[in-house]
Amino acid sequence: MLIGYARVSTTRQGQSLDAQREALVDAGCDPQHIYTDTISGTRWQRPGLDAATAYMRPDDVLTVTRLDRLGRNLSETVTTIADLAERDIHVRVLEPALDTSRPSDSVVVHIMASLAEWERDLLIQRTREGVAHARAQGRTAGPKPKLDAEQAQVAKELIDGGKSIASVARTFGVSRPTIYRAIQRVEAEESA
Repeated sequence: MLIGYARVSTTRQGQSLDAQREALVDAGCDPQHIYTDTISGTRWQRPGLDAATAYMRPDDVLTVTRLDRLGRNLSETVTTIADLAERDIHVRVLEPALDTSRPSDSVVVHIMASLAEWERDLLIQRTREGVAHARAQGRTAGPKPKLDAEQAQVAKELIDGGKSIASVARTFGVSRPTIYRAIQRVEAEESA
């Protein structure tokens, strides 16, 4: 059975959703079995896609108009296709024409999976190199401290003078954990 899935990012793209439905019906999908989502591709949880895949049985075919309807990037798209393949469910893409039930197209999906894994590995490697470079220049990863060195020193002096952590946090307009981190930074600098 051909099951259709259509997705748009915003409600203003309703016409695009209608166009996807028409294309899916023209491709042979039963109009009663076309599932939709109006949700950004950056969100991984998509109830329409979940409902479609929950309904599907082995040898069914999930049909989409474009490959980017299945995931926000190549890795997630390939993961979705692989998850369906484990359940003996095929994927058919109308543009560009791709059908995982055909052996030649199945090879394309495997190549895409390899490229997605390579892309992920490159991203990890670049991230590690960037962090190492930043550390070599004396920078640390993560957000900048909410209190600069002078404010952190004042906060420590106030606490050493008997003020509570909560009152010092209110004074600076930050949370108590921020005050604790600021004091740790000051103490680390003093012991260095």
